Amino acid sequence: MPNTLIIGSGCYIPENIIEGSHFKDSVFYDDNNQLIEKPTDEIIQKFVDITEIERRRYLNPEDFNSDLGLRASLEAIEDAGIDKEEIDYIIYATNFGEVDVDGIPNFMPSLSARLKNKLDIKNRSCVNYDMIFGCPGWVESLILADTLIKAKKAKTILVVGGETLSRVTDEFDRNKMIFADGAGAVVVTATEDNTVGVLADSTLCDNGEELNYLANGPSLNLESKEARQYIQMKGRKIYEYALKNVPDAIKKTIEKAGLDISDITKILIHQANAKMDYAMIGRLFKLYGQKDYDHAISPMTIQEFGNSSVATVPTLFDLIRKGKMEGQEFIPGSHILFTSVGAGMNINCVIYKFPEGKL
Repeated sequence: MPNTLIIGSGCYIPENIIEGSHFKDSVFYDDNNQLIEKPTDEIIQKFVDITEIERRRYLNPEDFNSDLGLRASLEAIEDAGIDKEEIDYIIYATNFGEVDVDGIPNFMPSLSARLKNKLDIKNRSCVNYDMIFGCPGWVESLILADTLIKAKKAKTILVVGGETLSRVTDEFDRNKMIFADGAGAVVVTATEDNTVGVLADSTLCDNGEELNYLANGPSLNLESKEARQYIQMKGRKIYEYALKNVPDAIKKTIEKAGLDISDITKILIHQANAKMDYAMIGRLFKLYGQKDYDHAISPMTIQEFGNSSVATVPTLFDLIRKGKMEGQEFIPGSHILFTSVGAGMNINCVIYKFPEGKL
């Protein structure tokens, strides 16, 4: 049975840097639709203290999600050294599709179909799928790609994650400061060497009372005249859920691969809140009887890029792989871990091993 190997990667990080000062004139309401009376500067600083998000990136007004995905995909395809016509599947992770400048999501045609069109792929047998799975969408897309390759349904797959969250946030919601835009992509292919590539994965879906911890809803300002739906989150509920469930899910995936935490050299985790990520990784190591851990094992981009949802993990992977993150590198022959938690609520994890001598 073939394994799935990453042979190329790319990302697109929008050029527009949005500082905290961008929100200084904002008026914020709480989850009970009440005006928050605290000074805006105080709200912004408390937000930074909790999330560590100092800056985030927004796309240009003339751009769309598929444009971001196109740039990341072209880079990944060139990096892989393949002909785009060799691609059997395009799997595009997204939550809101092709959002227009007025913040209206659009899923028809699908985002993956739009990307195939912009890549000018003529191969009619190249199948396009959209993966709508919350922030874990890109990791789940990688799992789907691995399933297709192991089933010998495909040899080469383009796996993309792109989002334009700046267009779906409520101007009166302080959580809007979390969200950002971006895209990341990898090209994967089949390998007959079953000692490398994707070694193990797992996915958990808790869709009971957790269903609406992250959901769409009207503006928190009841007097707003915008009849739109915005991304909304119950931060405390998400934090408690993630801390309770993610570390155990990661540990079980490591065990499924026949490994120990000491075998993992990097943990690429989705980033929505730095405090939450530190807590999850810390609890993971405690499950192995370790009180402390080297924070370098879990590199962070959230401080500079914000939460770009499905784009966060593939962007992080590409930056490290290409030596663009100071003090961070992948080691040939080493094991890394991809993991995410998000809307649904869904959790997933992938154990990946690099070949010797090649990343």
